[in-house]
Amino acid sequence: MKRHATAVWNGSGKEGKGTVSTQSGVLKETQYSYNSRFADGIGTNPEELVAAAHAGCFTMKLSFVLGEAGFTPDSLETTSNINFENGVLTESHLIVKGKVPGISKEKFDESVKNAEQNCPISKALNMKITSEATLEE
Repeated sequence: MKRHATAVWNGSGKEGKGTVSTQSGVLKETQYSYNSRFADGIGTNPEELVAAAHAGCFTMKLSFVLGEAGFTPDSLETTSNINFENGVLTESHLIVKGKVPGISKEKFDESVKNAEQNCPISKALNMKITSEATLEE
């Protein structure tokens, strides 16, 4: 399976602007710029897209890990906070809240660590990856 996305940039790094589009069409000529990346401009940015990819991948992997352990989550919600310092992505911190009937906190935490280490996006990222988990009743 192969997936693709396309970026188009016009102009200089600081004054120019660009768009990103995905194969699925979910993003279609979505704006990004220096201001959306480094200030409060309108549009997305590569770091935000990495955070979305990591949160989505991790959450789906966690659902699979829980299923393999015999649990079906009612809900899983993950936020990925990406640190971008001096031009380098340095860390993704995953914050997950889960509602999983019948699971112990220990088993949930073990499953979270498994997903953190084994989701494909975690494996692709060359940065520190951490997580914290809350099990809701």
